[in-house]
Amino acid sequence: MSKLVLIYTLFGDADEARRVSALLIAEKMAACANMLAPCTSLYEWQGEMREETEFPVLFKTIEARHVPLTTRLTELHSYDIPAILCWNAAVNSPYVEWAGQQIDGQR
Repeated sequence: MSKLVLIYTLFGDADEARRVSALLIAEKMAACANMLAPCTSLYEWQGEMREETEFPVLFKTIEARHVPLTTRLTELHSYDIPAILCWNAAVNSPYVEWAGQQIDGQR
């Protein structure tokens, strides 16, 4: 059975978050994407302190798709250096099975 991997990133606007999420699901890279509430991010960029509203998304995928999803997400993302965080998740078996079926028909 596959393991579930969570991939988190932030987008600069809700339309990009929705577009990229729908595309990664259609391309069978992710089983689903949770578009979270907008957040305020504070960071330094090119020597300047920034405060921006960003739109977080949590992608759920199987272990076999984690690297391809991260690569594709980097290609699609509008940020020069997007934060893409990945971690394995302890998850109930039926959900992992569902995710595998959504992505590549694994059972």
